[in-house]
Amino acid sequence: MPRVEDLAHDVTVLILGGGRGTRLYPLTQHRSKPAVPIAAKYRLIDIPISNAINSHMQRMYVLTQFNSVSLHRHIGRTYRFDIFSSGFVQILAAQQTDGDSSWFQGTADAVRQNVRAFEQLHGDFVLILAGDHLYRMDYRDLLADLMLHDADVAIGVMPCSEGEIASFGAARVDDDGRILEFREKPGTAEARAGMEVAPELLEEKGVDASQPYLASMGIYLFRKQALLEALDNDFVDFGGEVIPAEVSKRRIQAHFFKGYWRDIGTIRAFFDAHMDLVRFNPPFSFHDNTWPIYTRPRHLPGARLDGCCFKEVLLGDGSKVFDSEVDQSVVGLRSLVIGARLTRTLVMGVDSHYPDAPPGSPPVGIGQGTVITDAIIDKNARIGRNVRILNAAGVEEADGDGWSIRDGIVVIPKNGIIPDGTVI
Repeated sequence: MPRVEDLAHDVTVLILGGGRGTRLYPLTQHRSKPAVPIAAKYRLIDIPISNAINSHMQRMYVLTQFNSVSLHRHIGRTYRFDIFSSGFVQILAAQQTDGDSSWFQGTADAVRQNVRAFEQLHGDFVLILAGDHLYRMDYRDLLADLMLHDADVAIGVMPCSEGEIASFGAARVDDDGRILEFREKPGTAEARAGMEVAPELLEEKGVDASQPYLASMGIYLFRKQALLEALDNDFVDFGGEVIPAEVSKRRIQAHFFKGYWRDIGTIRAFFDAHMDLVRFNPPFSFHDNTWPIYTRPRHLPGARLDGCCFKEVLLGDGSKVFDSEVDQSVVGLRSLVIGARLTRTLVMGVDSHYPDAPPGSPPVGIGQGTVITDAIIDKNARIGRNVRILNAAGVEEADGDGWSIRDGIVVIPKNGIIPDGTVI
């Protein structure tokens, strides 16, 4: 049997980045979901691309559709392989062709419309990834599972609770890890019936045995021919249609993932992921130099601080923070914070070029005397003096002038303006 290390170089990686990202709105008002900034200096798309590079899988296509300008710009500026490498990261934007004049209708349809880009490439495997998850995975382990069990498809899975499984695909497996049944987002007790996994099996696989279900991570490794045959129909979605149909036809193997993984699909999930990152011993860290996460190189000075108190903070390059208290927060690139108090707050930072604002608007940054708790401040926001962003009433969903509340988190959108003395 060929070595996995040798086969990995010829895996084609498809990263799905075309969805509208409605659950992350207003962060996706001006950008696609994979282009949303994360952890002070990265973007979500950097996660799957970096995992693939570290797994020695360097032939990548990113499938895009909505609000994709900033995503295209980031990829073009960041991922440039040298002329002696076969690696590339190439954009496949939705387009009209003689064969199809429609937008991507779903994950499977997006891959189907781009079959010609990869079907003639050397190599027998295609890896399909989402562009909005936070995790580290060596995809060669997925390939090893597929080869060991002579499977046509391998799917990344991990244990989850009854409350969580309604948001994911549920897999039922046998003692050898073969997927026998797959149900997409079983939201009721009837839909979940019979999908529980025996704790003994989970213990044997070395994963959390206290959770009763196996959730799909949206990571699919196909033998190329099996993928082409699986798409020879009108199915538009992998989880809802393709995988359930293929379970009875082919051997589909579960790959039990043991690390940290979070789906960044909602404002609450996005916020909670950052709260994980700022912990003293975070379950996921960007400081692991054995498996680096790559991003666009920037020539920025170090952060400048004076008269500040910090506790559990991620601080981006080029930021300036003066006379402020910052606790359990992220302060992004080029941020300016003066005399403020931030608690459990994500400040995305400032672009190198930002739009002008109406006369009388506060300057870009966060002003003197402002107090912010449990909030996301998107790029280039202008937060005036003595502003209170606290959501003291505990509102779950609301919209106001220059702000929104989603999942109880106050969000100030990109280029937002909050005048002096505002209370939210």
